[in-house]
Amino acid sequence: MTNYHYAELVHRQAEKYGTRTALKYRDDASGKWIKISWREFSDLVMQTAKAMAAFGIEEHHTIGIYSQNMPQCLYTDFGGYANRTISVPMYATNSPAQIDYIINDAEIRTLFVGEQLQYNNAFIVQKDSKVLQRIIVFDPKVKLNPDDKTSMFFDDFLKLGDNALAESTVKIRRNEASPEDMATIIYTSGTTGEPKGVILRHSNFLEVMRIHDIRLPMVSDKDTSMCFLPLTHIFEKAWTYYCLHKGVIVAINRDPKMIQQTLPEVHPTMMCNVPRFWEKVFVGVQEKIANFPPLLRKMAMRAVQVGHAHNLEYKNKLKTPPLGLRIQFMFYNKTIFYVLKKVLGIERGILFPTAGAPLADNVNVFLNSVNIPIVYGYGLSETSATVSFCPTQGFVIGSIGEVMPDVGVRIDPANDEILVKGATITEGYYKKPEENAKSFTEDGYFRTGDAGRLEGNVLYFKERIKDLYKTSNGKYIAPQAIEGVVSSDKYIAQVAVIGDKRKFVGALIVPDFDALETFARAKGITFDDREALVKRPEVIRLYESRLEEHQKDLASFEKIKRFILLTRPFSMETRELTDTLKLRRPVILEKYADRIEEMYAE
Repeated sequence: MTNYHYAELVHRQAEKYGTRTALKYRDDASGKWIKISWREFSDLVMQTAKAMAAFGIEEHHTIGIYSQNMPQCLYTDFGGYANRTISVPMYATNSPAQIDYIINDAEIRTLFVGEQLQYNNAFIVQKDSKVLQRIIVFDPKVKLNPDDKTSMFFDDFLKLGDNALAESTVKIRRNEASPEDMATIIYTSGTTGEPKGVILRHSNFLEVMRIHDIRLPMVSDKDTSMCFLPLTHIFEKAWTYYCLHKGVIVAINRDPKMIQQTLPEVHPTMMCNVPRFWEKVFVGVQEKIANFPPLLRKMAMRAVQVGHAHNLEYKNKLKTPPLGLRIQFMFYNKTIFYVLKKVLGIERGILFPTAGAPLADNVNVFLNSVNIPIVYGYGLSETSATVSFCPTQGFVIGSIGEVMPDVGVRIDPANDEILVKGATITEGYYKKPEENAKSFTEDGYFRTGDAGRLEGNVLYFKERIKDLYKTSNGKYIAPQAIEGVVSSDKYIAQVAVIGDKRKFVGALIVPDFDALETFARAKGITFDDREALVKRPEVIRLYESRLEEHQKDLASFEKIKRFILLTRPFSMETRELTDTLKLRRPVILEKYADRIEEMYAE
């Protein structure tokens, strides 16, 4: 399959597919999904490219995109690539201070924004910025500030390119586009320290397409992918680009909170996601089964057992299931499993790539048992996403999959760090020579910062090296691993494990208050507010028993011995979470320092 440079990709696909649907998005007013054909997509990308040229955006300039997922994000990306510009995405949830940092670091003069919140934040920054000169607004419903004399709406911006000079300029630039052109700068969330801009060139993305073609022969232009994670996230960005390369229809989910409604409307065959999404599915399904009448509950549990045997004991081990097992599986797959997936809107699913955080083994096993084709993997912004992922058959539960073709992986014997080398790997961080010197070995391997092990071609994740704790007894603790063990509990929404230089492991737990309050009412536990609820002895005992059950396979020194139940979730607004929902441990430790000391003083 031909791998086109992104300056050409959309236009070449338009020649191939014409009026077939390339993208679709949900109209807020009508609730209908609006289709955009490949020809329309190509025309809009070209209009955007011409407008950029007429607007004075030069080759190798940076352009910022500060928006939730919208079709305009893709028009801007690919219109920019035709002009040989560098796309710098920002999370729609970024604060003014965060976008100000990126704008200054990447020297962004033109910023494309999504809705009212992004415009308001951008205008605050522009008023005092020596770098940001103009704002282009995607959503025509946005109300501009009365003092704003420079911003314009995207539809008006497009009209600027209606001239022969702009068209000629774009054609020349497109013809000169090179694989060595810088495509994007992806800013890391920064769990510690300031964000770093990861440089990715078109050559990195061309290699992504090539090696994924080898590993994903089942993906075709008959598929539909739900674009759910932010396009700022390298996982979604690289996956969406790959879908466009394969001719897959991309359905753009604009509001993350709408995903439970939009999935049954679209019925995608594919969607990349993070483990937390599937943990919620797991908890929800388990709760429904528990509330079934006895006979139906027994049938559902039997279905899961059959699915486990068929999919994991036989199919995954490349063995033919016995006839009786095959018949039972076919029955449950067309009844219980189908109904479950249809309610979620994923009954047509063939592939659901999952990465971005550790996935609990019990969740992975359950999803495979009920025939949800989840595919767990591992990657970073610095590796253009995928380093490894599990094959659809022959995968190892507990691993993060098989290393991608032509990606070199080795383990540093000094600290078990995963080292990666290949054509998908970044050349380094933007304007960060000291970081670059620290981030690569002498022979060019990138230091991921993650500890792991490699068995043949199968990679295993242990822990973020900087997150590793050492107790006062000299035992090493991997907090993410422990968090992964307990986070699938229906009564736990979030958990942060504590233990560095402490005599035992502790935790800060944010309850799932919907589940907890239901439990309290069923048990006749009275409470005035959440503060009172989490202090009730019955609630404390509930969490003690739940933790004990989940931690039964952990070593004694790894187990959470004490915990604090919090009434407020960790959030991006309080800087306890990154934009990719990872814990900022230093922030959490500082914010709850007094309560942590009390926990260990008792």
